[in-house]
Amino acid sequence: MRRQTWSGLLWAGLLLSPQAAHSFCGFYVASGDAKLFNHASKVVLVRDGDHTVMTMANDFQGEPKKFAIVVPVPTVLEKDQVHIGDKAWVDHLDAYSAPRLVEYFDPDPCPAPALAFGGVRTLQSISVSSEHRVQSFRGGRGEEVKIEARFTVGEYDILILSAKQSGGLEDWLIRNGYRIPAGASQVLGSYIKQNMKFFVAKVNLTEQMKLGFDYLRPIQVAYDSPRFMLPIRLGMVNADGPQELFVYTLTQNGRVEATNYRSVKLPSDVDVPEYVKPEFGDFYRAMFAEQVKREDMRVVFTEYAWEVGFCDPCAAPPLAADELRSLGVFWVDGTPGGYAAMSKTFITRLHARYDGAHFPEDLVFQETADRTRFQGRYVMHHPWKGKTDCPQGKDYVRSLPERRRKEAWNLVALTGWSLDRVRERMAVNADWVAPGEPATSSH
Repeated sequence: MRRQTWSGLLWAGLLLSPQAAHSFCGFYVASGDAKLFNHASKVVLVRDGDHTVMTMANDFQGEPKKFAIVVPVPTVLEKDQVHIGDKAWVDHLDAYSAPRLVEYFDPDPCPAPALAFGGVRTLQSISVSSEHRVQSFRGGRGEEVKIEARFTVGEYDILILSAKQSGGLEDWLIRNGYRIPAGASQVLGSYIKQNMKFFVAKVNLTEQMKLGFDYLRPIQVAYDSPRFMLPIRLGMVNADGPQELFVYTLTQNGRVEATNYRSVKLPSDVDVPEYVKPEFGDFYRAMFAEQVKREDMRVVFTEYAWEVGFCDPCAAPPLAADELRSLGVFWVDGTPGGYAAMSKTFITRLHARYDGAHFPEDLVFQETADRTRFQGRYVMHHPWKGKTDCPQGKDYVRSLPERRRKEAWNLVALTGWSLDRVRERMAVNADWVAPGEPATSSH
């Protein structure tokens, strides 16, 4: 029988990548004046009915002797509800669902009709990067705070705390030598009013060394609750600017969307210039920033929605059944029908850039029955480099300037980059400029 719990996270994700977007579902605490930098928050949510398995992965810079993560939970969690994950699972899911650049190579415009064929496609996935500062703490005992449970899982020493007032919890932490982010009291108080407990996962560096890991492994929590949500408010307390959050959901029925914020699909299937290929990461970050600006940072973007085991094109190999089971997809097993269960599993990749002014509420989700496939996809066409001395070839050559003009304007519209910059990178010449169109632009 499942225990009725809800694990509202204060935890930021643990994507251990040098190019990970920063985000935070709660606050970290570290001893003394140690500085920590959280680069990315990536959270995997496996949802079936009221049951959720949440895997949280984060990346840090800095070498604090001790630090901990605070997570609000509704009840005292038991040891068998907490597990240690593998960052490779999250990395693979991230790569598999990432926006992608697709390359097409134009066919010979002058072949015999029977030999005409479409271009070859290749692709690459992308990653994004940003960071924010997190602050430190360490814990102690106060009259308003009670240690409800204590256990160790892997390299994490875990306490479950209860508190009557946010001031009491803050006092408990401060008296034990921890510093907490300024402004946390109000948000802590809102969770205390909901009678929630506080899950504190403290890293035991000695145990971590024994296990042979030089990074923080993800923490995975399983719980039952009708509330399908992800707390993000505490994470804004120690943010020095907008934060980045990636949420990957795995469900049986269909796409997941936010219910208390608009869900918007990223622009997709847009032709872009050839030079974007070696700069795809820069392009994606600029494109995403421009879309956030246009939406006034008040939406959750859908970057990918597709069933597991099939993609067109694929940015990375599909996840194997054992990886899905490790993430909590319990309906997938090794039986002959396992592939059918994998095909039924639906991935949704959500991406939000947020701050307290634009995202005043925790994220609330719902699973829909919509299985419409979607991926952030950007298309690059390589022109034919061979002979074009046939009539069709001459028509083809005459069509290229217009195609390049469209690619340039597409890039300007997606990223907000100036037309001058784009044309310079494309090596624009006068033949590319349409009649009446300026050769340069200040857009």
